[in-house]
Amino acid sequence: MKRRQTLALGASLALPGLSSAALPALAAPGNGTAGERVLPSTGSQALRVLRYAFQIAETGFDPAAINDNYSRTVTCHIFEALYVFDYLARPAKIVPLTADGMPETSHDYRSWTFRVRPGIFFADDPAFKGQPRELVAADYLYAFKRYADPAVKSPLWASVENWKVPGLAALRKQALDNKTPFDYDAPVPGMHLIDRYTFQLRLEEPRPRFIESMAVSDLFGAVAREVTQAYGDRIAEHPVGTGPFKLGPWRRSSLIVLERNPQYRERTWQAEPAPDDAEGLAIAARLRGRRLPLLDRIEISIIEESQPRWLSFLNGQHDFIERVPPDFINVAMPGRQVAPNLAKQGIRGVITLQSDIALSYFNMDDPVVGGLEPHKVALRRAVCLGVDVDREIRLARRGMAVPAQSPVMPHLTGYDPKFKSEASEYNPAKAKALLDLHGYVDRDGDGWREQPDGKPLVLEYATQPDQNSRQFTELWKKNMDAIGIRIVFKPAKWPENLKAARSGKLMMWGVGSTASGGDGQGMLTRYYGPQAGNQNLSRFRLKAFDDIHDRLTVLPDGPERLALFDQAKRLAVAYAPYKLHCHRYVADMMHPMVVGYRRPLFWNEWWHMVDIDPAAHGRPGRTA
Repeated sequence: MKRRQTLALGASLALPGLSSAALPALAAPGNGTAGERVLPSTGSQALRVLRYAFQIAETGFDPAAINDNYSRTVTCHIFEALYVFDYLARPAKIVPLTADGMPETSHDYRSWTFRVRPGIFFADDPAFKGQPRELVAADYLYAFKRYADPAVKSPLWASVENWKVPGLAALRKQALDNKTPFDYDAPVPGMHLIDRYTFQLRLEEPRPRFIESMAVSDLFGAVAREVTQAYGDRIAEHPVGTGPFKLGPWRRSSLIVLERNPQYRERTWQAEPAPDDAEGLAIAARLRGRRLPLLDRIEISIIEESQPRWLSFLNGQHDFIERVPPDFINVAMPGRQVAPNLAKQGIRGVITLQSDIALSYFNMDDPVVGGLEPHKVALRRAVCLGVDVDREIRLARRGMAVPAQSPVMPHLTGYDPKFKSEASEYNPAKAKALLDLHGYVDRDGDGWREQPDGKPLVLEYATQPDQNSRQFTELWKKNMDAIGIRIVFKPAKWPENLKAARSGKLMMWGVGSTASGGDGQGMLTRYYGPQAGNQNLSRFRLKAFDDIHDRLTVLPDGPERLALFDQAKRLAVAYAPYKLHCHRYVADMMHPMVVGYRRPLFWNEWWHMVDIDPAAHGRPGRTA
């Protein structure tokens, strides 16, 4: 007997005292200003264009080959998963996207059957030789298989492997062992194509929350085999999906343009805010029923430095600023309210406690900071105790964060606001005592500690060459100086650091992690041994932790599973493969023409759900 799977997740954390109500209109700039939008010379209707900036460059647009948040924010608007998170629902709720209804699952959660809605088409592309290309069930199976293809080098293969689809890992192993191309046509016992629009996945183990994976468009959207075959090694430059937008002009690490997909099906704006959600109800009342996407074009600049990114928003070159730089938060939103001079221009702002975490990782394969020996664990714990997170939040983050007590983030299953641990403790005296006890002492009198065997103790911390990163490195140096540990910094561009981190070439690096679903186990995967070198950048391997992770995967939600979360969190803090810093508040600001924005809890899709209203500031839309 089968049953339909439904899912509601998490709970929104409100920030008291913050208003995002509409404010007076922004005065239009004079003719010829950088921020002005002009009507097309043909007299046709003005294009609705959203312009803003990423603070870090993209790495590419092949869903199976990426894992950075910036590239994934682009791909989820080009590709579509079977399901999606409702834009306004709080707590979060999963609803069909390309699926024809909710999935059918067996009572043991080992068999999942999905049906694709007929009549959905991919965006036009030369790979289709001039013919319309309908989305079919086989496109999803093909997309999933790509993660197993060694040639793709997917950083998320371990996640897909953990689905436990019988035969998929064996097919990958066959390609690796025989050094032959991955055989996409070979039968996979756990994958069944039932008909043109229906497929079934049969899993070796229960996966009660498997539908969450099917709601991640940036990673598990449908891919057409003809497209990957046509572009080969250049597939990351030619994303073709069924989504509301397609890739337009692209200058790597400089400008990303997405344009309305003219083949996009007739889909209208729908969302279900809670009955007491006044803001959500107002958004829905204004936009419900309109055809998607509301925008014609999105223009994303890459501006790594905080000041030019902030100024580009202030002077109207950008309509929206995601994550107001900490340097300017007290100017932009003093007391967490929009500054009066900005409010007079109609600028709005909203602050949200993110489902994310800022952390620094230790490479567990590194001979200095890695390893499970007591003295290596003591070194990492001492470093963690020596980091003044409260000072970091107060100075570098301008108060826009709360200390992290565990890896599990707010809004997720397994997050407990009452959970306390050593993760947030700042205690340089205890750090020094730990170092002394385990032989990390100053043997030559130069003021710096050596390793127990007498070798120099030098921490190498990777960073980026921007002003914001320099603030954090200055704090790191003061913290480590205070406990007698020498630390040096190695700046490089963020994509370069990511590549080096995955290959195990960095000793330490600071990163952020954002949830992509409502279950807290996703963050614990950063500690999961089989994910070493992928999501688990630290390469931490501990059987006791892996066993708990495996049990969390198969158990249904309930008290037993929550108790395992606590065990996993305590192991994560005790062995310290990461220094947990904080969960961040994010301030987003927008000019009055931006309509309908609400920051997603833990998904990236929103561009198609917002509108640009030229009348809000007296300026018409801008041509492409």
